[in-house]
Amino acid sequence: MLGALGFVARHGRWALVLGLLCGLLVPSLAAALKPWLAELVLVLLFLTGLRVGPQQALSGLKGIGRTLAVVLGYQLALPLLALAAFAALGLAGTPYAVAFTLMLAAPSVTGSPNIAILLGHAPEPAFRLLILGTALLPLTVVPVFWLSPALGDLAAALWAAAKLLLSIWLAIGLAFGVRHLVQPELKAAQSHALDGVMSIALAVIVVGLMSAVGPALQSQPWEVLRWLLLVLVANLGLQGLAFGWLRRHVSAPEAVPFAIVAGNRNVALFFVALPVVHSPEFLIFLGCYQIPMYLTAIVMRPLFLRRP
Repeated sequence: MLGALGFVARHGRWALVLGLLCGLLVPSLAAALKPWLAELVLVLLFLTGLRVGPQQALSGLKGIGRTLAVVLGYQLALPLLALAAFAALGLAGTPYAVAFTLMLAAPSVTGSPNIAILLGHAPEPAFRLLILGTALLPLTVVPVFWLSPALGDLAAALWAAAKLLLSIWLAIGLAFGVRHLVQPELKAAQSHALDGVMSIALAVIVVGLMSAVGPALQSQPWEVLRWLLLVLVANLGLQGLAFGWLRRHVSAPEAVPFAIVAGNRNVALFFVALPVVHSPEFLIFLGCYQIPMYLTAIVMRPLFLRRP
């Protein structure tokens, strides 16, 4: 079993592609998984906490200053700059502006440590961004929503952020407790097996997240294409720009995990609570957004394998 899961881990990026294809080609399966997305995300987070372990997570506190600076840059400075740019262009109220600003205001996607592993990098820096970014979201989101009423209700966003924070801490606390009691030190084969399990979990999750894209491709293919082009440029472009800056300003082990988070954000958080994101346009955006996210481990591989 460990050997089979290790094989999945070595080819995990292709498992993500398979999940994308299943989400597009088997809409009935995507619809069946959609109601369970929240639970699946928490399972993935538990597995990530199990893989990282409390000792490695605590050792990462020495880089808390850099992590905090990156979080504030990603979740506060970037969305405020985007709001200013959209306002100057007269686009502040458009669905594209709302979706892009929400993406920038969101914390790291829960799968970012797993994507870092698939690219051959340590998951701990991305894990720190995930935890600290989610913890600070109730604060960083306030000026963004205050300056843009088109984004929706601030109270609903804060309530969603609080629920997410509690869920994340419960999943991580349980994972750390299990790791401490059962297996404080993972052997190499066990680490690879956990990587394989996380790759399978990511592939299953993306099937449910693609539930709106398959039907939209048949009814309004050009709208799907426009959203797809937008998210490809936004997600992959942000990762590339962030990596170009980070590799000169942070330690080498942190540059790639931090850059991954620049484009891969937990936009689904706002989908849970804000009425503005329940529009058909945003549902298509959310589905299309999964494509560059789950292709990061393949598309960005040539760039992220470069050494400073």
